[in-house]
Amino acid sequence: MPAILHFECSKCGEHISSEKPQTICPKDGGSLYVRYDLQKMRANASRDEIARGPATMWRYAAMLPAVQPVTLGEGFTPMLVSCHDANVWIKDEGLNPTGSFKARGLCMAVTMAKAYGINKVAVPSAGNAASALAAYSAAAGIEAHIFMPKDVPRANLVECQSYGAKVTLVDGLISDCARMVNERKQAEGWFDISTLKEPFRVEGKKTMGYEIAEQMGWTLPDAVIYPTGGGVGMIGMWKAFDEMEQLGWIGSARPKMIAVQAAGCAPIPKAWQEHKPVSEMWQNAQTLAAGLRVPKAYGDYIILDILKKSGGAAIEATDNEIMEGFRDWAEHEGVFAAPEGAASLAAYRKLRSIGFLKPSDKVVLFNTGSGLKYIDVIAEYASREQGKAALPKSRQIGGIIGPY
Repeated sequence: MPAILHFECSKCGEHISSEKPQTICPKDGGSLYVRYDLQKMRANASRDEIARGPATMWRYAAMLPAVQPVTLGEGFTPMLVSCHDANVWIKDEGLNPTGSFKARGLCMAVTMAKAYGINKVAVPSAGNAASALAAYSAAAGIEAHIFMPKDVPRANLVECQSYGAKVTLVDGLISDCARMVNERKQAEGWFDISTLKEPFRVEGKKTMGYEIAEQMGWTLPDAVIYPTGGGVGMIGMWKAFDEMEQLGWIGSARPKMIAVQAAGCAPIPKAWQEHKPVSEMWQNAQTLAAGLRVPKAYGDYIILDILKKSGGAAIEATDNEIMEGFRDWAEHEGVFAAPEGAASLAAYRKLRSIGFLKPSDKVVLFNTGSGLKYIDVIAEYASREQGKAALPKSRQIGGIIGPY
């Protein structure tokens, strides 16, 4: 495992010491990247060594901080060859601990919190991040304080309570939860572990990029379609591709990175279409895909830059299109996906229809979580006649997690 050289601001490039825990850049509020001596790592890390590692994300320990992991067996999820679409793979993150891709980022963040001697962490969340934080905090012996909207999905609330987390239900949006964390964290001694406000959730999520490469024979696909709320996974994978090139494991070619959001909350597609470097706050956000109800991502400037550099795209899918994708995967692939994950298939269909993607393109679609976490939403939708009744009521769980 490598030592960390320093943290680097994603906006101004400032180098910040990693000797003590950090949140965001003190100069401009930019999210921080973890940087290593990749030239030194190139001499010590090898793809052959990776193959002998455990079937978890910790097989990539040579590219992660030098710490003792707090692990529940996260990562190295299957890349399923599509039964229906040629040259398409489904990366099924629903098989992670706590049922979603959030396990990777929160595993790494909690691992580092323990390494730094932090004993209390706090997060605003509307679902799967809260479940993952609660689970890993329990395993680490760290006190977790979770702030969630009152109408949070019941599965997530029950999980957090079962893991022993201190849960506060808030009459408002996730942005209101974030303000409460910010207002109280100094007095309570909490370390804020919010999306892109500490550097290690990206490190956990980057392992998805390493896995894609390894599972495809150390090559990269032509395109990656990623359901994008906060966008940490996309940012992490892009970092992984750069690291692998510097390690000499892959070449300079990159997949087209494609962000998909819900039509009822699509700030990234809107900014993309308008050629803007940052998004605007999306008003009156509504979608049954709770994880996509993020009116403004903290790292939107990074996401949009990745789309541009990769020759990618940002696209939206309606709730009906998302649920059509859910049924398609369930009936033809045997994958019971989260609505957010099913948005990937909706995006693929659209991009194929307009010729942006060709039948010969090798494409990875991300299912970010298990549909079992959304039984209430899926059951309510299924009970209605398609196209003749209103969609399930959208939960009021969106909102920007601002630079408080």
